[in-house]
Amino acid sequence: MGLVTTGLVLIEEHAKRVKPPRMLSVPFNFGNTLGRPNDPEFQHEILRTTFDLLDRQEGPVLESFSPDIAPELFSQGSGVAREESPVVSDPGQEVDLRRPFYERWVQQNHGRTAVGVSTISQTDFKLVIKFLEDFTENEESDTPIRPNQFSVAHFIRYCVDDLKAYYFESKMSEDPELSITQLHEWLWAETALGSLIMRLAERMRSDDNNEVKAVAFGIAR
Repeated sequence: MGLVTTGLVLIEEHAKRVKPPRMLSVPFNFGNTLGRPNDPEFQHEILRTTFDLLDRQEGPVLESFSPDIAPELFSQGSGVAREESPVVSDPGQEVDLRRPFYERWVQQNHGRTAVGVSTISQTDFKLVIKFLEDFTENEESDTPIRPNQFSVAHFIRYCVDDLKAYYFESKMSEDPELSITQLHEWLWAETALGSLIMRLAERMRSDDNNEVKAVAFGIAR
């Protein structure tokens, strides 16, 4: 007897091609499979709907969750008009200002955080910011804080991922009513970090190293 399976899919076109036995298509983004954070009732509804597909005797089955919900699109850095931050223009100082909100997020979520892929502690993020600024200005091509297991290009990517997570979690703690789209618009339009990442991506796209160029594609999204 075979194992009966079900699952969730974020890109419906992929499921149509692969034709897995039972899949529920959800209108959310990568990293946001069950919808907005801190809404367990809604997330449980998605999971119940997914497990209900196990009752289907034959497949492939592909159903859409709440088809009346429009897909939520992330704002990319290049698609958001920049505004001068009313608080601070220095991303190093901004990181410190966001720390109380981030620490509150971690406390409220029992230690859970998406920060950590770079292996650099959030208390050392000012060192990360300094490296990214120097790299952007062609002043430094490497840093002693980079772990040996990461190339320079991928260390930059992981640092940017950590900084984004740090900012998003701090902002969700500060203003839990913001949607995912609003969070992205805030990051790109109103923060000094967003401005730095945009400049960094432009610098990386012009680099002679193909790995650096490849990483540039994803960091300002």
